[in-house]
Amino acid sequence: MYRSNISDARWIAYDIPGNIGWIAFLAGLFLCFAKRPECMNTDGIRGLLLLDLLCGAVMIRGVVELVSERILRLARMLPKKRLYRGFGALTFGGLAGMIVSLLALALALLTGLEGTAYLGILCGGGLLCFVFGGLILKEYKRI
Repeated sequence: MYRSNISDARWIAYDIPGNIGWIAFLAGLFLCFAKRPECMNTDGIRGLLLLDLLCGAVMIRGVVELVSERILRLARMLPKKRLYRGFGALTFGGLAGMIVSLLALALALLTGLEGTAYLGILCGGGLLCFVFGGLILKEYKRI
């Protein structure tokens, strides 16, 4: 089992930007596929965004796990498996999403394409999810 003794204030300070991160990441993905900016016409960027869909799925899996933990009132004391399926998935999904999105953004900028704002949203969302999910994850200690 793993337990966190994090204060409520610190939890909220980490939780809000982390939530903004995964929501922004998913919104950025939706905008890329729904609005289809110019950068979506490039096979390399489209392929990277398909990888971002996998990262988004990992984030959603983490959120679903964390919601189920809240329902079971396990928020501060978790088995290792649940800890990594929740905060671990958010941290990993955020890191992978940020890296893949940065590659897509760099490719779009190098080729002079327009419509990179959504890629920037993906990068920022992945960064927030990675940093703040990771900060909560590291607060849990084995008991």
